[in-house]
Amino acid sequence: MNPLFTSLYQKFLILKENSGDLESLMDQTATLLKSKIEYYDWVGFYLLDPPNNRLVLGPYKGAPTEHTHIPVGRGICGQVAETWETMTIQDVTQQENYLACSMDVRSEIVVPIMHNGIFVAQIDIDSHAFAPFTSEDEQFLAAIATQLADLF
Repeated sequence: MNPLFTSLYQKFLILKENSGDLESLMDQTATLLKSKIEYYDWVGFYLLDPPNNRLVLGPYKGAPTEHTHIPVGRGICGQVAETWETMTIQDVTQQENYLACSMDVRSEIVVPIMHNGIFVAQIDIDSHAFAPFTSEDEQFLAAIATQLADLF
C-alpha cells in the first residue's frame, strides 16, 4: 500500500478505537478520506434497508445529492448492493446504469461492507478526475470496509 494510504489507514484505526458509535465513525472516516485524498471529491456511505430493498444515504462529505434512497440494482451503488462486489468505474459516461450525482463526477468506486458474509452497506467515492482509481484504492477501501463491518 502506498505511504499515504498506510498513514490514513492508521489514522482510521485510531478513529475506530476512539469512536463512540458507527455513524460517528462513518462521518469521521468520510471527512478523513475527502480531506486527505485530492481526487476523492465525494465520500459517503449507503446502508442497506432490507425491508424496502434499497440503499439509504448515511454520512457523507461533498456536494449534496438527491440520491438519498437508491433501489438495489440501480446505478453503480445499487449494482454493488446486488452483486456484493467492488465496482470501479473510471469513466462514468461509459456506464449505462449510472445515476449522476453531479455533472462534475467523472469516476466512481464503490466498495461493499460485508458483515458475516452478508452485504450491509458500502463506501461510495466520486471523483471529478477521469480514471484516478487504482488497485491500491480498492485494497485500501476494502481494508476500511472490513474494519467497519465488525460494527454492524
